[in-house]
Amino acid sequence: MENKIILSAKNIIVKFKVRNRVLTAIRNVSLDLYEKETLAIVGESGSGKSVFTKTFTGMLETNGEVTNGEIIFEGKNLLENKKDKDWEKIRGKKIATVFQDPMTSLNPVKTIGSQISEVIIKHQGKSKEEAKELAIELMEKVGIQNAAVRFNEYPFMYSGGMRQRIVIAITLACKPEILICDEPTTALDVTIQAQIIDLIKNLQKEYGFTTIYITHDLGVVANVADKVAVMYAGQIIEQGTVEEVFYNPKHPYTWGLLSSLPQLGEKGKKLYAISGTPPSLFEEIKGDAFAPRNPYAMQIDYEEEPPMFKVSETHYAKTWLLDERAPFVEPPVEIRQLHERLSKMPSVKGETNE
Repeated sequence: MENKIILSAKNIIVKFKVRNRVLTAIRNVSLDLYEKETLAIVGESGSGKSVFTKTFTGMLETNGEVTNGEIIFEGKNLLENKKDKDWEKIRGKKIATVFQDPMTSLNPVKTIGSQISEVIIKHQGKSKEEAKELAIELMEKVGIQNAAVRFNEYPFMYSGGMRQRIVIAITLACKPEILICDEPTTALDVTIQAQIIDLIKNLQKEYGFTTIYITHDLGVVANVADKVAVMYAGQIIEQGTVEEVFYNPKHPYTWGLLSSLPQLGEKGKKLYAISGTPPSLFEEIKGDAFAPRNPYAMQIDYEEEPPMFKVSETHYAKTWLLDERAPFVEPPVEIRQLHERLSKMPSVKGETNE
C-alpha cells in the first residue's frame, strides 16, 4: 500500500528583491512528499533547491517572499503563517533542517550537551535531569563514543564529522516528521560523508521520518533516495523513482547531469560537461529554460514552455521531446551505457532502496 502524502506544495513562486530588481528563484513548482520516503532534490548550484525547501519552514531571507501557491501540511496551508511565532510550531518541531556547515548550527560558547538538552526541554517538556539522560542517549545513537564524558565539551573540541552528528542529534531531539538535509556532507571528506549518509538512513528506519535530501551529487542520490526531483532554473523539470530517473531519464538536462557523473569518468578521457550557463532569473524566461544549452532543442523550445508530460504513474518530465508530434531522439551514448556502467559501481549496485 502506498504511503500517504505528508506535504503538498502547489504552484509555488518565490521572488527576491535584489538592488531594485526582482529575481524569480522558484517558478511555479508543485511537489507531493510521501510519508517515510526519501526524496532527493538535485540540480546545479542556483537551481532553487534550498530556496524551495526553505518555504516549508518559513526560512526565506528577508528580501524573499512566496508570491503564489500553497504548502499543505497537516491539513493547513503553511504559507498562512506570517509571524515567527506561528512558524515556531512547525520549524524544528515538525519539519527540521540539517544544514551544510555544522559550525554555523552550533553555539561555540555553549557545551554540546547543553545545546541538545535545551532542545529536549523546549520541545519535549522534560526536566533538566531527564534531558541530560536523553541527550547522552541521542549522542550515543549518532555514534559519539564516551558520550557521558563528551557531554560537557565544546564544539571546537569536535571534528567536522562529529559536529555534523551533533547537529543531527539536536534535530532528532525535536522528533520531526520531515527532515530536510541540505547538502549535509559537503564540508566533509569522502569517508565521513559515507558515514553521515548511513547514519541518516539508519535513523530514518528507526524513527520513521520523511527525508528530503538536497544535493548536486547524483552518486549520493543513488544510495539514499526512493524518488528524485531534478531542478533547473527554478523549476522541477523531471521527477520519478530513483530507478526511473537513473535508468530511463527523459529530459536532456537529466541526460547531461547523469553523463557528467564523476564516478563514470574513464582514465585518459575527458569527463562530459554541460556546455553554457543557466539563464538569468532576473529576466522573464520564454520557452524551455534549458533550450540554449540543449543540443536537442527544437524551435518550440524557444517559444513555449513545455508542460509536465506523464511517463508513468510516478515519472514525469517537462520536455517537448515527449510530445507525440516531436521527432524521436535517442538519448546520448553515455545514457544508453549508463545501466551497465552503474551496475559495476559498488556504491549503487542493489542499494537504491534498502
